[in-house]
Amino acid sequence: MSATCTLGEAMIYNLARTVRNGDLVFHGFGSPLIQLALHLAKQTHAPDLVFVAGATYGLNPTPPFLTPTSNDWVLDRGAECSVDIEELFDLAASGRMDRMFLSGLQIDRWGNANVSRLGEDRLKLKLPGGGGGCNLSCDVDKVTLWTPAHRSPPGKDGKRQYRLVERCDFVTSLGHRSADGRPRSEFKHRGAGPDSVITELGYFDFDQEGHLRLLALYPDVDLNEVKESTGFELRVAETVAAIPLPDAASVAIIRKLDPLQVHVKELRPVDRKRSFPVAHV
Repeated sequence: MSATCTLGEAMIYNLARTVRNGDLVFHGFGSPLIQLALHLAKQTHAPDLVFVAGATYGLNPTPPFLTPTSNDWVLDRGAECSVDIEELFDLAASGRMDRMFLSGLQIDRWGNANVSRLGEDRLKLKLPGGGGGCNLSCDVDKVTLWTPAHRSPPGKDGKRQYRLVERCDFVTSLGHRSADGRPRSEFKHRGAGPDSVITELGYFDFDQEGHLRLLALYPDVDLNEVKESTGFELRVAETVAAIPLPDAASVAIIRKLDPLQVHVKELRPVDRKRSFPVAHV
């Protein structure tokens, strides 16, 4: 077994750790990182996990490997059954969906995410849209947010294009405060909102006010790098830990599921070279 893991494998492992055994989870459509995280969770600490695959709506599929495109029915192989989109929303609205995974071109300090548009007063870029993420973010019990593009180096003009922003240009999925600053509790939604954010720089939760807070860093990242790449004043836990790293057995599972290294395409070139010693258990 390998003595090292890659940054992508470390992200997959930490995404998997947000899932509890017995959860019912929906993972959305396109991210290889999330697909692998749920298969890893199912094969390790959460054997009773039930997950709905975003590409096919199949329950607990067991594909032999991850394909380069999500538009491939091999991803549905071994599924116990499937649901339609109306049933998916009913599961969330009735309080039976425990967790889902969401991302965005912008994620703000309250856990709101934007996959709709850039530009508040004037449209700068039209994005794909939420595909139901707005409704689900209100109904699903817990949400894991992630992005592999937290790092925001200065551009040619010296300005940074932040992924973690003070305020989203448009709120597609709801975090802990609305765009006008009202707390989530005012809206009486069923779901509790996001409880974790995982990026290529660190692991975050939300404090009692609902504000993003840094909990842990990767071994090759320092606090200043995270602060510089965050578009608001970073809140930091009293003790910042080292982010948990996968053991060799978990790395082996990921590599068996992804022999084509599909998940690597989700990472920036600089992050594809990062590696860390595996954890010893």
